[in-house]
Amino acid sequence: MTENESETGRGHFRYGPWVWSAYRAYNELLREKIKKRFDAQEGPWMDQVAELLVQIVNARWEGGRKKEKEAEALFEKLQKLLEE
Repeated sequence: MTENESETGRGHFRYGPWVWSAYRAYNELLREKIKKRFDAQEGPWMDQVAELLVQIVNARWEGGRKKEKEAEALFEKLQKLLEE
């Protein structure tokens, strides 16, 4: 096997796992950076949406007429947030 074959031929099997690990690490790093940007730009809004969703689930879980009206009001708040 020549030097050229080891780079382009069967030799690539030796490096394949390392290359894929590098691509995976690169993508993970990029994903983390994107998450940080979204958190910086949209974090406060997403916190409000998350809080309302938790309140909606809790209101529906507890049930009852009073909680149904409370859930409706929460859904209206959620709708307003989603329209922003």
